[in-house]
Amino acid sequence: MTVSDKSGRVYFVSGIDTDVGKTIATGLAARFLACRGADVITVKMVQTGCDGFSEDLEVHRSMCGAGPQPEDAEGLTAPQIFKYPSSPLLAARLEGRAVDLGRIASAVSQCARRREIVLVEGAGGLDVPLTEDTLAVDFAAAQGWPLVLVTCGRLGSINHTLLSLEAARARGMRVAGVVHNWHRAATPLIDEDSFRTVRCHLERLGFAPAVVRIPRVVPGEPLPEVDFTEIFK
Repeated sequence: MTVSDKSGRVYFVSGIDTDVGKTIATGLAARFLACRGADVITVKMVQTGCDGFSEDLEVHRSMCGAGPQPEDAEGLTAPQIFKYPSSPLLAARLEGRAVDLGRIASAVSQCARRREIVLVEGAGGLDVPLTEDTLAVDFAAAQGWPLVLVTCGRLGSINHTLLSLEAARARGMRVAGVVHNWHRAATPLIDEDSFRTVRCHLERLGFAPAVVRIPRVVPGEPLPEVDFTEIFK
C-alpha cells in the first residue's frame, strides 16, 4: 500500500544509528511546521521498549505544546508497539508476533488523508530489520516517503551518514535533507568537519545539500528555534 497522490506529504525520519536524536529532531521539526501553520502530525512507525504507549510520541507532543491527538487514540500514530528494547524483528519475535507492515502503511495513509504533513519516525537506523525480508529503508522506499536523515558530529558519524545516504540512493529514495544533531560525544572540530563533509557529499550524491543543525536541547530549558525551511520547502 502506498500513500495516495491526494494525501498529505509524508516524510520518513530515520537515523544513522540509535541514540542520535531522531525523536528530538522529529519533535522540533513538527513544532517548526506547526508554528508556520501546517497541519502536521508525527507517527512512530515501530516502537520497541514500551508497553501500551509510545514514549517517543509523548516527547513529540510535549515539544509541540500539544496534548494527545485523535489519531493517537485510534492507534494510528503508533501502529506497532513491542515490549523488548531491540530491533523490531527481535522484539516482535519474542512476543510470538511479526511486524505488520500492512498495518503500518494503512495507519500512515489514514493520517496523510487527514493531515497536511506526516512525519514518520523510524526505529534505529535505516537498515534495521522489520521482518526477515524487509529493512526499514526498503519499506520506506516502497512507500515513496522522502528521507530526513538524522546524524550528529561524533567520531564515526561521517562513515555511517554516507553509507546511509548511499543506501537511500540505491533504492531511489528522495532525500529531503539531513538533520545534524548536537551530541554529547562530539568535539567542536569533528562536529564542524562532519557538518561540512555531509553537505558536500549530499551534493556529490545528487541530493539537495540541505543540512539543518540542531543545538543542544536541555531538559527544562526553552526549546531552541530551529529553521527547517531547507528540508521542508
